[in-house]
Amino acid sequence: MKTDHAIYNARELGIPKMLLLGIQHTFAMFGATVLVPIITGLNVSTTLLFAGIGTLLFHLITKGKVPAFLGSSFAFLGGYSMVAPLIDGKPNVEQLPYACGGVVAAGLTYIILAGLIKGFGVKKVMRFFPPVVTGPIIISIGLILAPTAVQNASTDWLLAFVALSVIVVCNIWGKGMVKIIPILLGIVVSYAVAILLGRVDFATVKQAEVFAMAPITIAKFSISAMFTIMPIALATMMEHVGDIAAISATTGKNYIADPGLHRTMLGDGLATSLAGMFGAPANTTYGENTGVLALSKVYDPKVMEIAACFAILLSFIPKFGEMIRTIPTAIIGGVSFILYGMISAIGVRNVVENKVDFTQSRNLIIAAIIMVSAIGFNGMGGLTFVITDQISISLSGLAIAAILGIVLNAVLPGNTYEFHETPVEEIPDSNFRLK
Repeated sequence: MKTDHAIYNARELGIPKMLLLGIQHTFAMFGATVLVPIITGLNVSTTLLFAGIGTLLFHLITKGKVPAFLGSSFAFLGGYSMVAPLIDGKPNVEQLPYACGGVVAAGLTYIILAGLIKGFGVKKVMRFFPPVVTGPIIISIGLILAPTAVQNASTDWLLAFVALSVIVVCNIWGKGMVKIIPILLGIVVSYAVAILLGRVDFATVKQAEVFAMAPITIAKFSISAMFTIMPIALATMMEHVGDIAAISATTGKNYIADPGLHRTMLGDGLATSLAGMFGAPANTTYGENTGVLALSKVYDPKVMEIAACFAILLSFIPKFGEMIRTIPTAIIGGVSFILYGMISAIGVRNVVENKVDFTQSRNLIIAAIIMVSAIGFNGMGGLTFVITDQISISLSGLAIAAILGIVLNAVLPGNTYEFHETPVEEIPDSNFRLK
C-alpha cells in the first residue's frame, strides 16, 4: 500500500486500511521476532505476547510520538548460547531463567543510560561508547555465534541451503514486501521443502490447544549470567540510536530531540526488562518496520500499536506456537548462517560509516584487544573470580571485551569522538540490522 504523500494521521485512510497497515507491520516483524525463541528455546507465544506489550509500553513512554515496533533482539543470542545452550536441540530449561535474568539486567542498563543522558546530556554519555568500542563488540558477537550456525546447518545441508538461497535472492532481487521480509520467506520456502521431503513431525501440533494463555517463566538471577549478558546492551544501545535516527530520517521528524533519546531508550529498556522477567527475549526497535514506513509513507504511530495488538492476539494460539517449533534445526542453521555473518558485517559497517581512523595506534589497540578478548576468553569459558567460598563472579569473553574496551577508550589519549544528535538524511538498508 503506497501513497503519493506522507500520512501522519492514518485515520484519514479509514479503519479497514489502518488494520491492513497494522497487519503488514505484523508480517514485517514476524519472521525475525519468532526466530529468536526458535534458536534459544524460549516460547514463541510468550515472545509474541511481550513483543506486543513491550511495543505498547514503548509508545506510552514516548508519548505516542515514535512509529516504532519492538521485537526480539538478535544481539542477545550470544548471551543465551553462553548461559543456556540448547541440549540436543532442546531448550535448556534449567538455565534459561538465568539467561532471562541477565536480559532483565541488560534492560536496567538501558534505563541507567537513559537517566545519565537526561542528567548529563547525550554527547557526554556517548563519549564513553564510541564506534571504536561498539563496532568491534558487534563484530565479536557474530564471530562467537558462527560455529553454532554451521553446526545447526550441518544436520541437513539441503534444507539449510534452500533457506540461505531464498534469503539471498529475496534480499538482492526482491521488490516491495519481498525485499522487506526475506528471513520470513526463507523459513517458509525451506519449511515447505522439509514438509514435502517428510522431515517435519506434527505430533506436538496436534496435541496443542487452539486457544490458551502464553506460558510464563519467571526470571532467576545469578551474577555470572548478568555479567555475561549485560555488556551486550552496550552494543545494542548504539543500534537503538541508529534505529531512532533512521525512523527520524524516514518520517522527517527528529525523534532524538522530541520526545528525546532518553525517552526512547527508557522505553526500550523497560520493555526488555519486562520481557526478560517473564520468560521472553530482549526487545528492541525493529529496522524491518522502518522499511515498511518508507514503503507505505504512513507514519502514524497508531499503526504500530495496531500491529502490537495483533502480536498479542497471536500469542493466545498455542497450536500456532507449536507449528513454529516444528521447523527443522537445519533451516535455523541456514538462516543463522547469513544472520550471524550479517551481525559481524554490521559491526564493520559501524566503524566504516563513522570513519574510525585505524591509522591511529589507540584505535587499533582498542579494537584488537576487544576482539581477541571476546573470542579468546569465550573459547576457554570466560574467567571466574573467587571472592569467598560462597561467592564467585564469572565473566564471559564478551563481558571482558566490553569492560576492557570501555576502560581503554577512557584512559588512552586521543578520544575525539563526538555524538551528533541530528539524524542523517539517508535511510539505511534495514533488511538486516543487529536487533
